[in-house]
Amino acid sequence: MTNYCLYCDTLIMNEMDWIKLIFPKRESPLCYKCKEKLEPITENLCDVCSRPLKDLDSKFVANHTCLDCVRWELDARWKGSLDKNVSIYVYNDFLKDLIARFKFRGDYELAKAFSPEISAQLKSLEHDLLVAIPLSDERLKERGFNQSEAFARETGFVTWDILIRTHSEKQSKKSREERLSQQRVFQIKQPSIVQGKNILLLDDIYTTGSTLRQAAKILKQAGAAQVRSLTIARG
Repeated sequence: MTNYCLYCDTLIMNEMDWIKLIFPKRESPLCYKCKEKLEPITENLCDVCSRPLKDLDSKFVANHTCLDCVRWELDARWKGSLDKNVSIYVYNDFLKDLIARFKFRGDYELAKAFSPEISAQLKSLEHDLLVAIPLSDERLKERGFNQSEAFARETGFVTWDILIRTHSEKQSKKSREERLSQQRVFQIKQPSIVQGKNILLLDDIYTTGSTLRQAAKILKQAGAAQVRSLTIARG
């Protein structure tokens, strides 16, 4: 069976044997060299946000939690909003370029590059509702698709369209305090749907954590029992 790497177009030769015929599994659409450039987050990570702790000075870590997450929980406005974030990869230069090609240059097929890993995480993280972080109407028109919805769709999972984004400014250009000083960023279409539910948010990158916490907070206020998030990268 032959395929081409979604990133560099190198020919991928996948050997077929009887085990794969009987127990088929989703193969990586990246070649070996490209896949090697991805840095999986597997151990020694923050219990809350999945930040790798190996390069942090011990004074920035408390009880296996980075001080940024400690600070979130000390803030009464955000305490208990996001229960946990799981990130799959470190946001290195290769992943930054791959995601940029996918999001900003419209290479939709690159959503498949993460399908095996996303699928495995979605199967292991118990949830009642999978919710993609929405884009503003302006941003959706500009890109043509919501990257988080694309990730779910390419793994065969369905997301619930229950959040509306009310701000169109690019969050990546704002500092943590600027993001938090904004008025409510999200609204819920039907609050009754989330009552008592365990919700899993899906997004591409965890940077400061403010966007995910803003979404989680409004879901908790509407009665969600638990809100966690799954992101491709931990910036």
